[in-house]
Amino acid sequence: MRGGHRERTLEELGRGVLDVLVIGGGIVGGRVAFDAARLGLRVALVDAGDFGGATSGASARLVHGGLRYLGTGDFRLVRTALRERDVFASRVAPHLVRPLPFVLSAAGGRHQRWRCAAGLLVYTALDGFRSPLPRFVTPEEATLLVPPLSVGDTASHAVYFEAGTNDSRLTLATVTAAARSGAVVANYLRAVNLDLAPGRISRVLLQGRGVEITVRCRAVVNATGPWLDLLRNLEDSACEPVTRLSKGIHVVLRPDEQWRAAVAVSLEGGQHLYAVPCEDMILLGTTEQEYHGDPAAVAAEPEDVSYLLQVARRFLRPQMLRRERVISAFAGLRVLPMGEETTLHASRNHLLSVGPGGMVSVAGGKLTTHRRIALDALRHLPARVRPRRLSLSDAPLPGASPVRDLYTRLDGSKVDHLLHLYGSETGKLLGYSKVKDNALERIMPGAPDLWAQVYHAVHEEWALTAEDVIYRRTTLGLRGFDTPEIRQRISTVLEAGAQIPPPGLFESPLKRVV
Repeated sequence: MRGGHRERTLEELGRGVLDVLVIGGGIVGGRVAFDAARLGLRVALVDAGDFGGATSGASARLVHGGLRYLGTGDFRLVRTALRERDVFASRVAPHLVRPLPFVLSAAGGRHQRWRCAAGLLVYTALDGFRSPLPRFVTPEEATLLVPPLSVGDTASHAVYFEAGTNDSRLTLATVTAAARSGAVVANYLRAVNLDLAPGRISRVLLQGRGVEITVRCRAVVNATGPWLDLLRNLEDSACEPVTRLSKGIHVVLRPDEQWRAAVAVSLEGGQHLYAVPCEDMILLGTTEQEYHGDPAAVAAEPEDVSYLLQVARRFLRPQMLRRERVISAFAGLRVLPMGEETTLHASRNHLLSVGPGGMVSVAGGKLTTHRRIALDALRHLPARVRPRRLSLSDAPLPGASPVRDLYTRLDGSKVDHLLHLYGSETGKLLGYSKVKDNALERIMPGAPDLWAQVYHAVHEEWALTAEDVIYRRTTLGLRGFDTPEIRQRISTVLEAGAQIPPPGLFESPLKRVV
């Protein structure tokens, strides 16, 4: 965000009284702010770091029903997630949530095949027998879809459909929708103190990047994910924790051949692994390990990567898992409810609590169901600010509108890359070519990202650091292009942010010419 724009935003935060202050700019906080703003409340959304900078930017990049949750009997969660997957892929964000075939690989002979068939039948029924229907395939068909798949003599393979997404871009689209609906939006502002009036929170002190702001508000939503209990302690120092954390890592691999599907396998003990094609890379995940450290310090350690590569040998050929194929690795934290069961078997339903000052704390659940989680948080707002009519909205996010033909002589692969990340907002990015000579040049050979994305990140997407751009506004980080040189070049643009002119209007109803 340009310097002047951020200054105006900070001034707006300190002016008047907000109906709702949402603390935590992940996918749930972003959606709470969007829905509250569209329902007419005066809303602000803040985050101690970047939007999508924690759990919402370190997921499996899937919008899915959760086939494995049938094993725990959580049919309601699966049915809800399947409905949400279909709504996002068809109406809310079809440019970011796209159908993705999965190969379900199950070893164990005839018994396992029948078990697999029964699970897929229930899964399909919960989805209303929506086509395309799952089907068993031969080992040869399975390896055509997933070339390095290791097919045992007794293994069964079935194909079913889920959806893939870019979690960071989906979060940013949601935050953008909140801002366009009237929410005041600012990242890198940490809540450090809550002032309590009788039965409610009246003021929140925010600090960050050399500023301190006191925000007056009528209600607060705590959507800070792994930091949920820390913020609850500011409201009530005697409160008992309601969350525990589970660490999951993902390894990004470079494939030899194009994958036409993802693959999922179930191992003993209920462990579930998958490998998902993502931005021409393969995302291998995930681990499930209870985590007790600082949420900001979570990382994919070398031993985590080694473990995941070793376990993946059970369903992928060894040459796919060689160390030289590892491009990058990252770790995220799942927020789970307190309980005696292992984190692997803990409920994936979200948790919600209301504190003595009326603060609504919400966390956990699935990326797929974040729309419903946000609605539940709004239902628990104090009566003085709660909207009278609450219902799910399937309004399209920015970029979801049908794309008109673009008249440009730009290389077709560059346009396709922008359409893939920005959908119908692509014309805005092409417009930077009218004000910046290098806007449509690649940032780095070997990666499809363009300098227009950096200018757009600064101008309209609140990017303040090189890491914001590399990992959450572009695909550079996923592809392993986080180098000192790239950081320096992007930082130079960020420092000159106030001088970046608005994009030229890219206007033409004519067809693309390449």
